[in-house]
Amino acid sequence: MVVPMLDLARQYQPLHRELLDALDQVLTSRQFILGDAVAAFERAAAEQLDVACAIGCSSGTDALWLALAAAGIGPGMSVVTTPFSFFASLSSILRAGATAVLADIDPVTFNLDPACVESVLGSHRGDSVRAILPVHLYGQCAAWDAFSRVAGERNLLLIEDAAQAWGAAWNHAKAGSLGNAAAFSFYPTKNLSAAGDAGMVTTNNLEIAERARMLRQHGMGHRYHHRELGWNARMDGFQGAILSVKLKYIAGWNQARRELAARYDQLFRAAGLAEDGPYPEHGVVLPREVPGTHHVWHQYVIRSARRDALREFLTARGIGSEIYYPVALHAQEALRGLGYREGDFPEAERAAREVLALPIFPELREDEQQTVVAAIADFLATRQ
Repeated sequence: MVVPMLDLARQYQPLHRELLDALDQVLTSRQFILGDAVAAFERAAAEQLDVACAIGCSSGTDALWLALAAAGIGPGMSVVTTPFSFFASLSSILRAGATAVLADIDPVTFNLDPACVESVLGSHRGDSVRAILPVHLYGQCAAWDAFSRVAGERNLLLIEDAAQAWGAAWNHAKAGSLGNAAAFSFYPTKNLSAAGDAGMVTTNNLEIAERARMLRQHGMGHRYHHRELGWNARMDGFQGAILSVKLKYIAGWNQARRELAARYDQLFRAAGLAEDGPYPEHGVVLPREVPGTHHVWHQYVIRSARRDALREFLTARGIGSEIYYPVALHAQEALRGLGYREGDFPEAERAAREVLALPIFPELREDEQQTVVAAIADFLATRQ
């Protein structure tokens, strides 16, 4: 690739020896599941996020389920979430035994729209809702003041899907500390990434934390004594060790992403390619950091009316890109039983046709960004 979508080798090389030393400590201790390395990461993570408790687990998907289940969400209850996210945002609700209820998104941030949530809560689908699960999509927090108000008025739980948002904030309060509980993913492509699958639940509620720790180990209150049905969702010692190393660098990496996003904005505007939006016509609509948020730019996502042709053009030039996400959740074959139809969520459906994520990672060079923007300029110039 001329410009890769992501190049983890650039992050790995300067940390090579430090990571190997951390892994060697796990090998020496032989604490391969949970253990001291995971406990140390949990303590450091909780301190960095300003939360009382951080519970390491096996994946971001398991973290979502643990957060919901530990907060008491289960059969007979419904949870409102977005139709525009990764599959796990919704499947975790079903796995907890609850019903998923969807509300449309804001076209600027792509996050769950509080006004649409209120509309759903006032409908027949809202009768059994016990929680709202907003997703901090692409690294920008959902409109938390509005969700806090709605949840307070209706006595609902707020569960954060912060899988893409380590280091993000809303009015200076960090993602992971905003709701009753939150879930993070450390999938290798994330801003803070493991060398495999790993996740975390964070909460300021000690009862939720205790139950999450129990549920991640088959519901064991103490060894071989099971208080309820749980799951094997424990974090490996190797992942805890790697994440402890990377945790020391994540603030700098996130700042580099913010600088890259600002440079993309400058380059697109200097080239005359940016449109105000929120919907694209002849150019591209750039992503925006809305007031009150601290965006960590897990993805830099533009909108294009000819998204698929643009992606093919970039691929031919050796430039990486990705579509997050090409199919809204209510249109997924596995979720037809939710009872939604095409047209029910027009903003999510339109976003699925128009969004395109461009290369953004801390080590991306300025000349590579220039190459990306120049290629998009060429595409738009030849297709007026």
